[in-house]
Amino acid sequence: MNKKTIILIPLFIVVGTLLILNSCSNTSKKSDKKEAQKTVYASEVIPFFNDWNLILGDGSNAGNANDFEHKDFFYTVNQGETNWVVFKAPNAGDTHGTSNNTRTELAQAKKWYPATADDKLTATLKVMNVSATGDARVAASYSVVIGQIHSADGHENEPLKIFYKKFPGHTKGSVFWHYEINTAGDDNSGRWDYSTAIWGHDFSVVGSEENTYPDEPEDGIELGEEFSYEVEVKDGVMNLKFTSEGHEAKSFTKNLIESEYKTTSAIPKQTQELFVPIGQDGIERENAYADEGLFFKLGSYNQTNGKSPEINKNWCSGAETYGGDIKKQYETGNYAEVWFKTASIYVNDAAVSNKGYFTKND
Repeated sequence: MNKKTIILIPLFIVVGTLLILNSCSNTSKKSDKKEAQKTVYASEVIPFFNDWNLILGDGSNAGNANDFEHKDFFYTVNQGETNWVVFKAPNAGDTHGTSNNTRTELAQAKKWYPATADDKLTATLKVMNVSATGDARVAASYSVVIGQIHSADGHENEPLKIFYKKFPGHTKGSVFWHYEINTAGDDNSGRWDYSTAIWGHDFSVVGSEENTYPDEPEDGIELGEEFSYEVEVKDGVMNLKFTSEGHEAKSFTKNLIESEYKTTSAIPKQTQELFVPIGQDGIERENAYADEGLFFKLGSYNQTNGKSPEINKNWCSGAETYGGDIKKQYETGNYAEVWFKTASIYVNDAAVSNKGYFTKND
């Protein structure tokens, strides 16, 4: 009896120990597997980050974004079999350069000149959120810029901004693109944009009152609905293509080295109604952007901010910002979020370093 007892006790301990060790081993394997699956970097989803610097929603320049993520602004999500790169920007916080608006956005590391350009940017994306608040009379409210061409020189104006905008309560939003004049002379205060509708309305369609909205666009794009753009600049001409399943494909061209807005009489009616009343009534230099280095941008450049509409009725949204508290803005829907599935960039050999832009603006 004593011998059996002596033998059984060690066996019990051994068996128990093995079970515990096996359990720990399985837990470890599960933990290791979870750890291995935890991070998919944006550079694994869209492998083109050597061509860009990443600007974050806190105004900082994160530089090259290979093997990088920031859980507040830039990361990946998986949806079914597809990984998406997320760009997220609150209504308010620290901003990059002289802008009033936050952005989580890629800025091209090189610049190119339109007359000798052969450069191209493509993207397939969906907008997941625009600000829940804003003044409906302000044209920029509830909108986000998802792609740009920006000047690195002179006034640093923007010959292209691609917008998505959706009013509260609407199912469908609008996609439109802007051309901003490269203002003649040294004073850039008279600059203005001209907006062209792609699907839905253009920038100029606003509410009659702070919380009154225009009609929902019949041919608009919903939040979460995929669409694509292609931007090519070659021999001084910008060529734009936009596609989305179930929508008519749209194409546009714009000369970047010869202005059509070099006299006051050439200012279009849309601009006369939207910008001229607030003193933005400039004309463009004759050769437009011919003398300036240009570069692509891509991401979430939130156009809704907390600035008072009394400052500028087109660009100052008066939206909720909670004093810049990012967590609170995210909790209440006061941010812009854009998911990119694919993107590509082609850079001509004639492109040169864009370091000077970042030196000035970081």
